[in-house]
Parts: sequence; structure tokens; C-alpha cells
Amino acid sequence: MTSRATRRFWELYEALPPEVQRQTQKAHELFQQNPSHPSLRFKRVHATQPIYSVRINRDYRAVGVVREDTVIWFWIGSHDDYERLLREFEFGNV
Repeated sequence: MTSRATRRFWELYEALPPEVQRQTQKAHELFQQNPSHPSLRFKRVHATQPIYSVRINRDYRAVGVVREDTVIWFWIGSHDDYERLLREFEFGNV
């Protein structure tokens, strides 16, 4: 599986603390090697759309949409913001 990121993802990434940026890079390398690696917890987070999340660390997640064999990462942020994003998906606000 390949991956790429949107401009918005990179804007959010740039706002992250440097340590989280390093952990994101490490998670991306691991994802490229093995998207099913248990530490990533790559999982579908939307019932009807192909939207998935991956764990960066205990407190941060990234979210993307799968198109064919590519994940297009469009969001990254704290777990609290991730929970809010998922609620917006539930209510159709995203």
C-alpha cells in the first residue's frame, strides 16, 4: 500500500511538536514496511466511507482515505481532536 498526504495534512504536521513530528516519520516508515503492524493500529473509522486511522503514539492519530491501493492522509492531531473529528463524521459534518 502506498501513501501520500494533502496540503492540509502537512499544515497540521508542521504545527506538531518536533518529537511528534519525529514519531510521525517513524510511523510512516513502519507503515510503508507493514501497514498491519500492531503498533500502528491501522483501522477503519467510518462505517460507509473508506476512512482509516493510524496511531502515531499514545496521544496522536493520523486519518486518511483509502483509494484503490493508496492512503491519502488528510488529518493529523491529538487524540482528543481525533475523537471530535470522528464525532463529526458520525453526524455528517465532514
